Amino acid sequence: MRAPVLSANDIIARKQKGDSLTGAEIEWMVHGAASGRVPDYQISAFLMAVYFRGMSIRETRDLTAAMISSGKVLKLKTIKDIKVDKHSTGGVGDKISLILGPLVASVGVHVPMISGRSLGHTGGTLDKLESIPGFKTRLTAGAFERTVKKIGICIIGQTDEIAPADRKLYSIRDVTSTIICQPLIVGSILSKKIASGTDAVVFDIKCGEGAFMKSVREGRELAAFLSRVASQLGLKTSTILTSMEEPLGYCVGNAIEVRETVEVLRGRLIDDLLDVTLALGSEMVVLAGKAQSRKEATTLLRSALLGGKALQKFKQMVKAQGGDATIADNPRKLKLARHRTFVRAARSGFVADIDTLEVGRIATVLGAGRLKAGDRVDPRVGIEFLKKRGDPVRGREPMAIIYASSASAGRQAARGLRAAMRLSLRKPRPRPVVLGRV
Repeated sequence: MRAPVLSANDIIARKQKGDSLTGAEIEWMVHGAASGRVPDYQISAFLMAVYFRGMSIRETRDLTAAMISSGKVLKLKTIKDIKVDKHSTGGVGDKISLILGPLVASVGVHVPMISGRSLGHTGGTLDKLESIPGFKTRLTAGAFERTVKKIGICIIGQTDEIAPADRKLYSIRDVTSTIICQPLIVGSILSKKIASGTDAVVFDIKCGEGAFMKSVREGRELAAFLSRVASQLGLKTSTILTSMEEPLGYCVGNAIEVRETVEVLRGRLIDDLLDVTLALGSEMVVLAGKAQSRKEATTLLRSALLGGKALQKFKQMVKAQGGDATIADNPRKLKLARHRTFVRAARSGFVADIDTLEVGRIATVLGAGRLKAGDRVDPRVGIEFLKKRGDPVRGREPMAIIYASSASAGRQAARGLRAAMRLSLRKPRPRPVVLGRV
């Protein structure tokens, strides 16, 4: 019996009606996206249909499998230990991977990490790393495996070899408002991780106004969806829910976040960054079998951070991927935009709240992210907070610095950021950044 002739129009129409697609239909569409056989406008229509109609667990598993099989699946056979990765659903000021990867690798865990670029208002690990002069995020599969085996960590993006369908779908989702869709999120995350040869993944699902998941309930739903699909594909997982009600750390941008990363690795203990890093890192170390408990793992990680082992591992990673490793000794070598605008408090009080979603949008407009596919990211622009939630401020005291490509762009961003930082007469109650474990 001959296989039915498939067409993009028919597949899109069936999903628009709410029909359940077959594995063959999903694979045909996904592989067509990767090869260019299906044009971007039809891929956009397909993604929009999935966004509105959703996918079952079975469809999502088939979507993930198709994205994996669109390219090469690494086995990393030369690395005998358990390999563990981490994935964040995206946040503002989220430089955790840059700190966490070298830290976990410094205690003997192998971390093969496939990361992404900016998506919507959230930053991208690859964009941050590429602000380091010479740093290469596109390596061959062989170079990726050799680097992971030699130094314990390598961070790259989707390539023509590894999960090419995700690279295409990811870029189209970014500019078609189809980002917040559980099946598409799950397919994107798991395809990259499984194709990279990892054995286990710790998920950092961010919840709050600055995240794609606005509530802890939505975060738990995504965690359950991820876990069910991952288990069907043979991947071990663990999930930490973290807050995105405030930007992580003090810096938002690309080069400026790498600067902050280096400062943390050099011993500057920023509470929210440290809390999230240790929560995720302890899960990774336990999954890799390098510690018997999260308490033991946390002790190992703290020692590696304070003893300088994580900084040395970061240097090794940067050098291995062609970057200028001297930035670890002098992070000021990473240049920032020369137009600087101070955001000053209108009155005295306390910083009561920061509109994190708006901060992400402001950073994107400055050039730290992409407004449309093909936009170039400016690594030099960004925001440096001088005050965070709960900090006291005096009238006219600087609360943040805008680094912009022009004076007018800086002034515009400053107006938006001043409105995004709400003041109150009373100090707000502290709130945790680590919300729970699934």
